[in-house]
This record gives sequence, structure tokens and C-alpha cells, in this order.
Amino acid sequence: MSSTSFENLCERLSSGASRDLSALLPDGIQHEAGHFNVFNFTEITQTTREKPTIPYPCRAFYKISFLTGRSRADYPDRTIEITQPTLIFTTPKTPFNWLPIGKQTGQFCVFSAEFLHPTKSGVILDELPIFKSPEHPVYALSEPDAARVQSIFENMEAEIASNYAYKYDLMRAYTLELIHIGQKRQSTTMLHPNHSAFARTTSLFIELLERQFPLENPQHKIALRTAKQYADHLAVHVNHLNKVLRETTGLTTTELISGRIVQEARALLLHTDWTIAEIADCLGFSDFAHFAKFFKSETSFSPGAFRRQTESSNYT
Repeated sequence: MSSTSFENLCERLSSGASRDLSALLPDGIQHEAGHFNVFNFTEITQTTREKPTIPYPCRAFYKISFLTGRSRADYPDRTIEITQPTLIFTTPKTPFNWLPIGKQTGQFCVFSAEFLHPTKSGVILDELPIFKSPEHPVYALSEPDAARVQSIFENMEAEIASNYAYKYDLMRAYTLELIHIGQKRQSTTMLHPNHSAFARTTSLFIELLERQFPLENPQHKIALRTAKQYADHLAVHVNHLNKVLRETTGLTTTELISGRIVQEARALLLHTDWTIAEIADCLGFSDFAHFAKFFKSETSFSPGAFRRQTESSNYT
């Protein structure tokens, strides 16, 4: 297999200036240049390509392509025809060949593994689902998603030409955003290979529950209050959600919701000067009496007694 280095690609697609000139760059940028670049098809000389003699060349860089013209993606086991805006991810390990059909539009970026080193990006590149999946990472985009991806690439092009000292940090953020856009289009099995369906549902429920809090002011009210509201939001039957949560946590949906509401109520009684009626309202209770009964059943204290007790303990 032939190999195309990252540096050779960038030289071939750009001006071809000697890499030795990078020594003249400011220190911060000097360490980044050569690890990332972005290109626009309209700025590259395009010629009709025949099928190459080596069909699946190995490349020494990662590549994210946003294609808006007709083309073809060839894999050893499959050929994918591209006829609408599409996002493609390739890696040094990907046996892949791309053949344009006619004039191309779109953008692509290339980067080395060093560019997204864990110490810089917080991710382990080859552990990301987009690069581990056996699925071919070729994703047709809806019109809104295509506009979003195009905007990211346009930001990349603008920033890489700027004199901003931290522009490569921005490039990492843009690159990771593209990766996450791709990963959101992967199958659920690929994104959660080690999670059972019950574990995934539980995780989604807990995340949704936690997103109701914290409450910032008395006008801020929780949006979801009952087990059925959570089930509807997760697009499952309430009985199924209850069964899942009982199996994974040992508690019912209502018990988990109540426990989290009590936790927030304690915090509000302890750390704010909101009236008990205001706290009851923002936690979704129809009146003070209902909240007081609920709080006492969960804690053995009335809301007022709990607040007085904690206030007095702060002075002892």
C-alpha cells in the first residue's frame, strides 16, 4: 500500500513552500502548524480522475469531508453513491477511496493524531465511536445540518487565515463539533456498545431529571413533575419506564423524582430566603399544604421546622 503523509498532502494542496520555513513562525503556532489544515474545493484545481492503480491507499492523517457534489465512496466491501450534502470521516486505518463525479463543491479538513492529542483535546482519538465503529462513517445531511456543517467549515477557513494566537484551539473545538455531529448519526448500538437497553434508558432518565435543576429564582419552575411526563418525554410507556428503573436502581420512577425534589427543597430552604410558598410553587406543588405534607413524609420535618433547625444549628 502506498502512504501519503500529512505534510505531503498539505504541501500538494497549498503553495508547496518548504516546511523548514515553519521555524520562523511564533512559538505557539509553530507547534501547531503542520498538524491541521482546511481546504475548499473551489480553491483546488480539479481534474477528472480515473480509478487509481492502487484502489485503497493508506493515508497518514485523519480527514473530515463535507461533500456537496456527486461522487462515490469506495470501500473494500461496499460502494456508496453520494448525491446530496454528505459528511465523511476517514482515518489512517480506513481502506477507502473517493472518486468525484464532475466538479466538486464543499470543504474538508485534515489533521494528524497529534492535533487531537488527549492533553490538548481531552479525547482519545481512536477510542471515539466515529473512528471505532465498523459502520462506514458516511452520513447524508438534512438541509439544516448541512448549513450547520458548512458554517463550521467557513469558520475554520476564516480563523486559520487570522492572526489570532489561539486559533488552533478554536480549530480543535470546530473539529470536535464535526465529530459529534457525525457520532449523533451513528446507530445507538455503536454509540453505547457496553450499555444494555435498560442502562441507556436509565441514563437518559437520570440526565433528564437532573436537567430540571438547580432552580435559580422563584419564577423558575421545574418542567417535568410526574412519572408520565418523564415517560412521554422519553417516548416510552410509563409502565415500561417504571420496570426499567426498578430493575436498574431498585426504586420506582416516582420515588426517584420525589427523592430529587426533596434534595432540591432542602437546598432551597437552607440556602435561600424564598418563602416556603415560593419553594412549593417552583417545585411543582399546587399549594403550600401539599408541599408541607410531601416534605414531612420524606424527611419527618415540616419545611418550617427544617429551616428553623438548620438556622439554629448554624449559630451553635
